Amino acid sequence: MKAVRLHAKWDPRPDFKLGPKDVEGKLTWLGSKVWRYPEVRVEEVPEPKIEKPTEIIIKVKACGICGSDVHMAQTDDEGYILYPGLTGFPVTLGHEFSGVVVEAGPEAINRRTNRRFEIGEPVCVEEMLWCGHCRPCAEGFPNHCENLNELGFNVDGAFAEYVKVDAKYAWSLRELEDRYGDRLFLAGSLVEPTSVAYNAVIVRGGGIRPGDNVVILGGGPIGLAAVAILKHAGAAKVILSEPSETRRNLAIELGADHVIDPTKENFVEAVLDYTNGLGAKLFLEATGVPQIVWPQIEEVIWRARGINATVVIVARADAKIPLTGEVFQVRRAQIVGSQGHSGHGTFPRVISLMASGMDMTKIISKTVTMEEIPEYIKRLQTDKSLVKVTMVNE
Repeated sequence: MKAVRLHAKWDPRPDFKLGPKDVEGKLTWLGSKVWRYPEVRVEEVPEPKIEKPTEIIIKVKACGICGSDVHMAQTDDEGYILYPGLTGFPVTLGHEFSGVVVEAGPEAINRRTNRRFEIGEPVCVEEMLWCGHCRPCAEGFPNHCENLNELGFNVDGAFAEYVKVDAKYAWSLRELEDRYGDRLFLAGSLVEPTSVAYNAVIVRGGGIRPGDNVVILGGGPIGLAAVAILKHAGAAKVILSEPSETRRNLAIELGADHVIDPTKENFVEAVLDYTNGLGAKLFLEATGVPQIVWPQIEEVIWRARGINATVVIVARADAKIPLTGEVFQVRRAQIVGSQGHSGHGTFPRVISLMASGMDMTKIISKTVTMEEIPEYIKRLQTDKSLVKVTMVNE
């Protein structure tokens, strides 16, 4: 079968030290410190086969390009990939996907029925392949699994005709069928990135009380999903800061009350004006350039009359943040990091939200074939008029 594969050279930076979970020449938890000269191409690979009784084979119907895919293929001036996280190459990319179960092992259980998966079940899948038995998993934190693998990062992903996963990571999409019809698989491919946003603002950020104000920095798919989630959660003022006019307009469609172009407007004054000087209960850093936006976040927190703000960092970036502790002490504010989307009932809640009318398919700018994926992974490095580009398989 055909698949989109990423190859790169293992060439650690001089200051890199092999960590306890790293595998020389194969896998690292610090991708941007090790992998160099990435190449993305469509190749022929063997079709996956069931090897364990709990596994399923999925025929991929739709798979979106994530910012992580873009950053694994994008390099700095020295040729190192920009993505800072868990990576193992070569690998088939793609993790924001949906499809149809075409084969199921005898112990592959569908949580919708609590019975073995039936052939033809539409599903989406978690990309965080948690083990379930390490201490973080046992304590209820699968996004921080000590034995974590990630679909499309170090385990072959879904920019392919078929993909194999353990059934415990799959979620039925039956609930979306009535509302989305022939857009079912496009909607299903957006459950994963929307769940990343949900985990950030609801699980890690602690959510909001109806009537709170929120500020989202960065109008990519995660930031836009956060707009929709927080408006559905009852935010009084949802404010998005984003340079791209296309993305600002999408934010308004998804429920944003105000949008800011930070290249033309004073972010701090705009936020204080829109909130009548109170500021926001929750800030989401989804730009990937925290070293640039952080001073403005701090200034809003410092000058606002409201206290108890939470700043959630969701965008992955190998960058130091210029933090001023005094701001967070005096204003009783806090910072939390957010990774992943698993656990806490996040996937089924996102599916139910989408079934109730939170239509995230609005963010899909273009559908493409598998052969076009390498081209669009490169194009998305600079073209901000595109939001979500999604591969569709017949």
